[in-house]
Amino acid sequence: MTVAGDDVSRSRPEVRTRSGSLRGSLEAGVAVFRGIPFAEPPVGALRFAAPRAVRGWSGVREAVAFGPPPPQGGHFGMDALARETVGEDWLTVNVWSPDPGPGAGLPVLVWIQGGAYTIGMSGLPEYDGGRLARDGGVVVVTFNYRVGPEGFGQIEGAPANRGLLDQIAALEWVRDHITAFGGDPDRVTVFGQSAGGGSVAALLAAPGAAGLFGRAVAQSAQGTFFAPELAADITGACAAELGLRATVADLSGVAPHRLAAAGDAVGAEAARHGGRWGKPALRSVTFSPVVDGAALSVTPWQALTAGAGRDIDLLVGHTRHEQRLLTALDGLLGQVGEDVAAQTLDAFAPGPDGARAYRDAHPEAGPDELHELVLSDWLFRMPTLHLAEAQAAAGGRVHAYELTWPAAPGMDGVLGACHGLDVPLVFGNLDRGQPAALIGTAPEAEDLSAAMRAAWTSFAAQGDPGWPAYDRDRRLVRLFDAAPTVTAYPEERSRLIWRDHAFPVLPLLQRGNPEGQIPGR
Repeated sequence: MTVAGDDVSRSRPEVRTRSGSLRGSLEAGVAVFRGIPFAEPPVGALRFAAPRAVRGWSGVREAVAFGPPPPQGGHFGMDALARETVGEDWLTVNVWSPDPGPGAGLPVLVWIQGGAYTIGMSGLPEYDGGRLARDGGVVVVTFNYRVGPEGFGQIEGAPANRGLLDQIAALEWVRDHITAFGGDPDRVTVFGQSAGGGSVAALLAAPGAAGLFGRAVAQSAQGTFFAPELAADITGACAAELGLRATVADLSGVAPHRLAAAGDAVGAEAARHGGRWGKPALRSVTFSPVVDGAALSVTPWQALTAGAGRDIDLLVGHTRHEQRLLTALDGLLGQVGEDVAAQTLDAFAPGPDGARAYRDAHPEAGPDELHELVLSDWLFRMPTLHLAEAQAAAGGRVHAYELTWPAAPGMDGVLGACHGLDVPLVFGNLDRGQPAALIGTAPEAEDLSAAMRAAWTSFAAQGDPGWPAYDRDRRLVRLFDAAPTVTAYPEERSRLIWRDHAFPVLPLLQRGNPEGQIPGR
């Protein structure tokens, strides 16, 4: 770190990387470098291509502003946010370091944001890494990756999983450059939530990511992985919205925001494709990693069962009421009737007797709770738990947790421990960004956030978050609540219902296949 004799120079730390020198800013004692390119802009001839290593530069590059986000869908106004920042350098990283310099040797936490593989940008205030870096003594890295059709559309003439390839390229950048920021490239932990957690799971299975991280944290991992045929059919529908085919030749001339909007249009009408797309259509899940035989040959659960993560320390967990916020966003909170609950159980519960198994296991549950339980389990809770089960079965080390503290106490806890609540708690950003609205003014939030940050940074530093490892006998997990405890996994009824489910690759279905029909439609 360059320290000059005056206050202005001290507030502008500099580092020298292999690509060139960078000048950042000093914020609350943490050196911050934003908008550092890790790959060439994926536009023009490089659009829909695998990421290409960035060229170096001469002189000192200013690194004080986030790079422009990738084109994306309009959920939560993200498309408008993306278009506010002009430029094509979509693939950039940001670094927060409490001790920049090649000799510090600090643990590194690399964050992958979620957003259903359709939205997401690293420059959101909830992902500010300053507090996590400062209080935990770690280097925090965030980055952009391509989403929606740009990143996960199955396009003829283009490699699949371009968003996943971007993530691998960002991790390669960390391996090659993080020493300059005080990080230890041999102590890299990748962590992510929702689609970011699903991405972490995918990276555990991806041969191209081997050796790029030694620890991994999957928070509420999204469990959808597509067959190439399903991904191609969905992307074909997106191209058809524009009167085109899903080929590089046809789509390369389409403005990125128009292609993202076409993805939104297909997502909004996904349910009518249920006969071909099956369960993803019912939840408007239009993009996911593709098990294509190249970037991914098997699902994460298959990979972990076979021992792919045996040498990687793993921390996994979910919130108790994953679905509840999503139900509220659907306008159905407190409005789910018996007919909707029955349709949901028939569509998503595993096996031919899954719906009956839920009703037998939860005789006290009304339609709202049954709807919430099975959707929470299908998309987030059981895919995440099965990562722990697979890792433990293969002899790898894994720790597990569940967040049970209820969100937004000012709303009488109606949202419960909902999806996304863990993000502000883990980063410590309790008063900024959209997820902070879930926190409210609860006084215990600070203590809970401190406990989660301490666990994550301890895991990054030592591989131990502070409670016993998960095994298939005791199944001990940490419950994060106002008074955190360690206990046997509390969602035992769901675990038993899903214990024989393999979370297979989601296929393209034939019209008329009962598994692909939408009950009640």
